Amino acid sequence: MDVSMLKPPKSVQGMTELDRNQFQKTIEVPYFIVENEKIGMALKHLKKVLLKMDKLKPVQDVENETVRHILLNPLLVSRWDDIAEAVTALDVNTEEGLPHQKITLRYENWKPDDILTAVLPEDQEGATSYSRIGHMIHLNLRDHLLPFRFLIGQVMLDKVPGITMVVNKTNVIDNTFRNFSMEVVAGEGDTVSTVKENGRTFQFDFAKVYWNPRLSTEHERIVNKLKDGDVLYDVMAGVGPFTIPAARKKCRVVANDLNPDSFKWLNTNCKINKVNDRVLCHNVDGKEFIRTQLKEDLLQVWNDRDFNGNIHITMNLPAMAVEFLPSFVDLISEEDIPKCIKKIESLILPTVHVYMFCPEAKESVAIQMVAEQLGCIQEGNQNSDKRTYSSIEDIKPYIKEVVNVRSVAPNKVMMRVSMCLPLELLCQSVPDIYNVKRLKKEDCS
Repeated sequence: MDVSMLKPPKSVQGMTELDRNQFQKTIEVPYFIVENEKIGMALKHLKKVLLKMDKLKPVQDVENETVRHILLNPLLVSRWDDIAEAVTALDVNTEEGLPHQKITLRYENWKPDDILTAVLPEDQEGATSYSRIGHMIHLNLRDHLLPFRFLIGQVMLDKVPGITMVVNKTNVIDNTFRNFSMEVVAGEGDTVSTVKENGRTFQFDFAKVYWNPRLSTEHERIVNKLKDGDVLYDVMAGVGPFTIPAARKKCRVVANDLNPDSFKWLNTNCKINKVNDRVLCHNVDGKEFIRTQLKEDLLQVWNDRDFNGNIHITMNLPAMAVEFLPSFVDLISEEDIPKCIKKIESLILPTVHVYMFCPEAKESVAIQMVAEQLGCIQEGNQNSDKRTYSSIEDIKPYIKEVVNVRSVAPNKVMMRVSMCLPLELLCQSVPDIYNVKRLKKEDCS
């Protein structure tokens, strides 16, 4: 049996302007004649071999109102022996052979994958992968697919329920604010969207902020590490995919994003999700945020005799987040130590979750990227004014987890390193009179 029978006609290959009429195709399919009162029993026995196409009912009415025809998949059924169980159960006469009838398949009968596979060039990456953001579909088409972008957009608009606009990314995310240019390839409307992720509502202008629904599982992983009473510092908060669910778990969150549009929608989402009282939002550079607002709040937490939670820091800007790690080195000066010295024996150290793009999905590669930013590659550097670790091995005890988040492109993997920030990294110096012991990995939150 020709496997292309249930595929769109080959003549549509290379089409760049959608012509739905060109997808019409007439084929012959086997069918089963069943008395009306036996339809339920027949479907039970034939469910695995029914002809299943979009907007095509496998059970067809005919002129004889006492019976109906059940259409069968011609790739699975060609003779009575292929449906022997149904034939026996329904006591069907097989002497005249399995009957066939002609049906006409049209554009509406095929799924978008079938249509695009038929139209687009063979042996090249297709366009069946996309992200849905509320009422929009977001495509990221390779160069060889750009001549087909309007056709692809229209197919998506036709076939995906609830979609009113299809956009295609036109450049990489290489600007300060992490948003990108995009072209509307089908439909119309504005780019302000409302989405649900992990039970929380987010609203934003997709053309001005960063949002990736493929990260929902990773967002949930981090939030599951938090508990009531914890503190989260969200350094690159975006519109709040970490901040909002953390605050809903009754964590206190200090959030920041440099993009003024992200800051605007972050505040909006705090209101929508009713967590304003647990979130403090800032709109500054991440390094400045670490050296000022985060530091100030961390010292207040350390001085709070009643605090017994954990401290987490998220840095989700994979293109450059590791470059912000040096901001934690010597964050706490000698003058700051008296402010927290009363709790030094039970000091809660923060865990930072930093994201990065790696050329391969290896833990060692991700750890080395972190280590380089913390000066761990400078072995025996006696001339450095600042303290450096002599090797990667010095920070490995503080690495709590390394996760392969997702493959972005060939030789580009998004990874996360979760690391406890040791006291000797955070503090420039600790006067001997305080007799402060170096905390171990087990003391980290």
